[in-house]
Amino acid sequence: MAEILLLVCIGLVVYTYLGYGLVVWLLIRIRGKRSSVKTDQSYSPEVTLVVPAYNELSCLPAKIANSLGQEYPRSKIRFLFVTEGSTDGSTEWIKAHYGQEVDVLGGTERRGKVAAMNEALKYVKTPIVIFTDANTQLNKEAIKNIVRHFQDPIVGAVAGEKRILTNDDESAAGSGEGLYWKYESQLKRWDSELHTIVGAAGELFAVRTELYEHVEPDTILDDFIISLRIAGKGYKVAYEPDAYALEHPSFSILDEQKRKIRIAAGGFQSIVRLSYLLNPFKYGILCFEYVSHRVFRWAVAPICLPLIFLLNAWLAYSAFQSPSPMGTAWITLFVLQCLFYGAAWVGYQLEQRRLRWKLLFVPFYFTFMNACALAGLVRYLRGKQSGTWEKVRRADDVLLKVE
Repeated sequence: MAEILLLVCIGLVVYTYLGYGLVVWLLIRIRGKRSSVKTDQSYSPEVTLVVPAYNELSCLPAKIANSLGQEYPRSKIRFLFVTEGSTDGSTEWIKAHYGQEVDVLGGTERRGKVAAMNEALKYVKTPIVIFTDANTQLNKEAIKNIVRHFQDPIVGAVAGEKRILTNDDESAAGSGEGLYWKYESQLKRWDSELHTIVGAAGELFAVRTELYEHVEPDTILDDFIISLRIAGKGYKVAYEPDAYALEHPSFSILDEQKRKIRIAAGGFQSIVRLSYLLNPFKYGILCFEYVSHRVFRWAVAPICLPLIFLLNAWLAYSAFQSPSPMGTAWITLFVLQCLFYGAAWVGYQLEQRRLRWKLLFVPFYFTFMNACALAGLVRYLRGKQSGTWEKVRRADDVLLKVE
């Protein structure tokens, strides 16, 4: 029984991180590529760029300059910065320096990012609304590239690409985060090619205004909930890698841990609120993508990993008591697990001392990410998650130049 359970758990983890991507790639190859995005150069619908900005005064000069520098007809774009609850003078600064070019929605009450987004939609009169974070920088063609997908009436939302800027001086967590997002971006490309992506990144995504639904104020992963509800209505959530948001990694391992645990808690919250998508008879390919890419990643693999270790430890111990060819395999697997998690532990210790060894990035970040997922589950079950903004320090507040 222990052997069967161990093999099932291993199979689920392998499928989650490797098998799913391979299956989607094969399905795309079998079916063949879809037609490319329409490229009518005259297509430039009116859009509103909404920027939630809670206490982001240090980022605002670069963000506003970056927004105003977009290669998109100025008469077709409106800028709306939501500074609700900010206490750093953001509202006053925007009004004083960019009052003629940028609209600002302030307020003294701190109700959270979702409440701010819901409030902002009351003032959006354009057919398309684009959301982007204040601490990111967009490439100059981002808006132009992201809106072109809306020429297809089946497209209800479009996700841009999140890119993490790292260098040799930044943390192992930051480098791991960068590797993770490269991997995630490739999966999104395949998801979009097969059917639809399952979840947009809040750093940059666009929706048809008429499809935006006010989400619950305590929602943690607003971008994920909004985009999946649109997909659940039968619309496609497209992916545009040539519309990207650049962001520095978290300032420290503790900041990244805080962010990951919050995201994990939001993942479990999302699974509950989107439980209707788990019906394969009604949602078909969307259900397959959602379960394989998200539910398994958030709720299955993190639980399987400690089970694999414990079951393997028991089988290895039993093999020492009663040697057998299969027992040798269990012992070998357990030794490999110990080496992997040992490398992760060494990576963590080096990170604490601000020493980095790239060879340890993958075992460290993989273990770190799944440990945070378990901590997020505990946080969700305890009901301690909140919808209010929690600003996480980044390695650098702004990026001064984007090519």
